[in-house]
Amino acid sequence: MSSLEDLIGRAKLLLSEGHSPGQIADELSLSMETVTWLLTQVKGSAAPKDVHIDWTAVSSSAPLLEETALMLLHRYYTAKELPKESEGCDAGVIVGIALSGIPLATIIAVQEEAKLAIYHPAKQSQSEHPVGSVSGNFAPISGERCIIVDDVITSGKTMKEVVKYLKKHGAAPAAILVLFDKRGIQEIEGVPVFSLFRISRID
Repeated sequence: MSSLEDLIGRAKLLLSEGHSPGQIADELSLSMETVTWLLTQVKGSAAPKDVHIDWTAVSSSAPLLEETALMLLHRYYTAKELPKESEGCDAGVIVGIALSGIPLATIIAVQEEAKLAIYHPAKQSQSEHPVGSVSGNFAPISGERCIIVDDVITSGKTMKEVVKYLKKHGAAPAAILVLFDKRGIQEIEGVPVFSLFRISRID
């Protein structure tokens, strides 16, 4: 089976299990446009230019996941020329984007002795008028300096949504940390982006 056929099969299976297109996009680390194309396969339409990232060898291993989160935090310290890690990154709350950003954010919050907040993006909602939100079961973000953590930036739409939400609710987003950046984005809404890997597609 080709990788494209595999992705189509996985996308359709997730849909049949009740996942929304946004959840499927997160699960497969693909854009919403790509997921829509995988699910509909409109004849004559070209496949969107996207790159699938399979990092399950790391994400399914707690020790490797911890090392990766710490590498991401070290990347931030190095780029910002901050004092040694023991002095902290001066963020009161680490915001993990559901779903894949949560374990990374949790590890970073432990390392930084910071609070943990969880953001649910609008694309994961199944309501008629989807909106994003911060979970009330975790740390509040109002008045806090925040660092946003996720696994992949695909289009940048979710990150833009999160930054706007945090600012609207009285938080100060200071940085965005991601493992993979598919767009080569330097900043979103004035908030700098720090990634471990930039992914480029060359046709």
